[in-house]
Amino acid sequence: MRDLSGGPRVLLRRLRELMAEPLEPQERLDRIVRQIAGNMVAEVCSVYVLRADGVLELYATEGLNREAVHLAQLKMGQGLVGTIAASAQPLNLSDAQSHPAFRYLPETGEEIYHSFLGVPILRTGRSLGVLVVQNKASRNYREEEVEALETTAMVLAEMIATGELKKITKPGLELDLTRSVTVDGDTYNDGIGLGYVVLHEPRIVVTNLLNEDAEKEIRRLAEAMGSLRISIDDMLSRRDVSMEGEHREVLETYRMFAHDQGWVRKLEEAIRNGLTAEAAVEKVQSDTKARMMRLTDPYLRERMHDFEDLANRLLRQLTGYTGRTTAEGFPSDAIILARAMGAAELLDYPRSNVRGLVLEEGAVTSHVVIVARAMGIPVIGQAAGVVALAENGDAVIIDADEGHVHLRPMADHRRSYEEKVRFRARRQEQFRALRAVEPVTKDGQRIALMMNAGLLVDLPQLSESGAEGIGLFRTELQFMIASTMPKAEEQEQFYRNVIKQAAGRTVTFRTLDIGGDKVVPYFRGHEEENPALGWRAIRLSLDRPGLLRTQLRALLKASADTELKLMVPMVTEVSELRMVRELLQKEVQHLSRFGHGLPRKLQFGAMLEVPALLWQLDELMEAVDFVSVGSNDLFQFSMAVDRGNARVSDRFDPLGKPFLRILRDIVRGADRNKTPVTLCGELASKPISAMALLGIGFRSISMSPASIGPVKAMLLGLDVGALTKAMDEVLDDHHALMPMREVLARFAESHNIPL
Repeated sequence: MRDLSGGPRVLLRRLRELMAEPLEPQERLDRIVRQIAGNMVAEVCSVYVLRADGVLELYATEGLNREAVHLAQLKMGQGLVGTIAASAQPLNLSDAQSHPAFRYLPETGEEIYHSFLGVPILRTGRSLGVLVVQNKASRNYREEEVEALETTAMVLAEMIATGELKKITKPGLELDLTRSVTVDGDTYNDGIGLGYVVLHEPRIVVTNLLNEDAEKEIRRLAEAMGSLRISIDDMLSRRDVSMEGEHREVLETYRMFAHDQGWVRKLEEAIRNGLTAEAAVEKVQSDTKARMMRLTDPYLRERMHDFEDLANRLLRQLTGYTGRTTAEGFPSDAIILARAMGAAELLDYPRSNVRGLVLEEGAVTSHVVIVARAMGIPVIGQAAGVVALAENGDAVIIDADEGHVHLRPMADHRRSYEEKVRFRARRQEQFRALRAVEPVTKDGQRIALMMNAGLLVDLPQLSESGAEGIGLFRTELQFMIASTMPKAEEQEQFYRNVIKQAAGRTVTFRTLDIGGDKVVPYFRGHEEENPALGWRAIRLSLDRPGLLRTQLRALLKASADTELKLMVPMVTEVSELRMVRELLQKEVQHLSRFGHGLPRKLQFGAMLEVPALLWQLDELMEAVDFVSVGSNDLFQFSMAVDRGNARVSDRFDPLGKPFLRILRDIVRGADRNKTPVTLCGELASKPISAMALLGIGFRSISMSPASIGPVKAMLLGLDVGALTKAMDEVLDDHHALMPMREVLARFAESHNIPL
């Protein structure tokens, strides 16, 4: 072969011209392989494309038998071509036929060629096909020739990704990039959604692959890399980033990658081979990901995600990307895919357009899931690798009943789900028909069904769901979605609007519950190793009394001439309630002194979330007008499971005997002191768990609006007295082996109760 100095650049320039010409796909491919063969002085150049059925089909060749095009085929992993596609690694052989993976295809006439160089055609680490050059003479191809062929393969990857080759694909067959894929995950909120993929962190699509000035591109890369390193150093120096822990480890890994000179050298080499800076990042990212995807070590595979995130950050620096899809360009039926996201980020999206949420990480009780549930959005979590498999705009079905994500579903598959959606709609109509029906059990027990809320957009669901009122209004959501601290006047107007839209129904406002995993962008806390057990909720508010007093004053003024029902979160000792009462009384006196209207009735309550209160039950009940059990935190603290840690968040069952006994003790303490008690955690949102709550004595439960219909349908046929007797027998029998969930399921089946 001749010296390729300047060759790759000439080849890429010619390929760019070919891509711009108005050619039919087959003619364009044929010209591309001729150009590559001529530039690399190869006697053969062939392109194999991976089909959805796992077969690599010869799509174009220069040098082999032309009649073999679209006939010659190899399965993934079969032959040299199949080995390259499966491993996503190049093969450089001086005598191809002596390689153990060699497979002779008589229709191609390739037996006379000895030298073989094949590289995978990659996109985001996925093999889309294989590009091969061959020569009769026995020799190894030089490293720069391998690099040149890999760079050229990027042009073919873009051609495949745009769908241009569909025109020359045999009828009834599809390419692998467009094949239907199913990813399994965990159900976090029931429902079915049909729509189109919106990547929460959109993949930067590099369209300008070839550079005109390599040195200019290297300078662009250096500037972007410098900005990236500064941004990582800034994140590490922030006071709200703990000195230890998982988040800091990730950032330290980012910094290590960002300062890795080997990575920089690979990027610069790709630029000198003719790529733009962003195309070089994409190439090296794809090559690295393809190698790391074969690793089995979970720690190293997680580092792959870190590297991919960092490369995407660098791409955004280079392209100047600053935001996500605008409202104008947002699909009307969007399914959002993300590795992880916060509650406030979900609220940034046009709510009426979101049909589902898929997370690679997260847990069922994480706050983004709670917000999604309140919005009635189906959610699947722990869907490993789904983001890498999807492209913006892909058709997708989320089956959150069964925990499946179907990417690019086939037509008959989509039709069957459309029927399921129609069935669910008919079922929802049946639930809506129960809105005006009194929630009274079969044996005459009236149950208060309340809903959880946190935003004005939640309020229309009061009437739609048939809820009696709002059992938990999360005031922190107003703070979490704001870019600056809401002023006193803004808070007052917000609460006034909530009360107005509630139209006389009870609203239980929870005072500000920020800290821990509820991050407010403009409020920086102290470094904490375990923020969930740290400076958050009422602890933070008592240490910042100005913040709490501003909120109390806004709530009092907004509730003038109505009833104000107020509760305090994360109470650990009853003395904390006395301190809040003192602040509340000061605000009442202040407003009265200046002639402001006051609530005609004020009820003061506490959230029971911290296990320490279980040994202060009587004192607690005497100190408040009502108690609300926050089952999410109470469960995680009682069972010592971090609800944000997927490895342990599902380890114990909230319907297990230990936790149900705790809840039963709370109800008995409330009855003993004649103090109203409600449960407002996610435990109330499933018919089977709501049934358990009624069985241990709760007569008021608060849940997501979408859950009220199914829960009401359950309780209308329930004999609570019989259930209580059955549950008490098992809870009081320390030798009973049957799990409580099974006890409840059997009771429901034998009494024909819909779950």
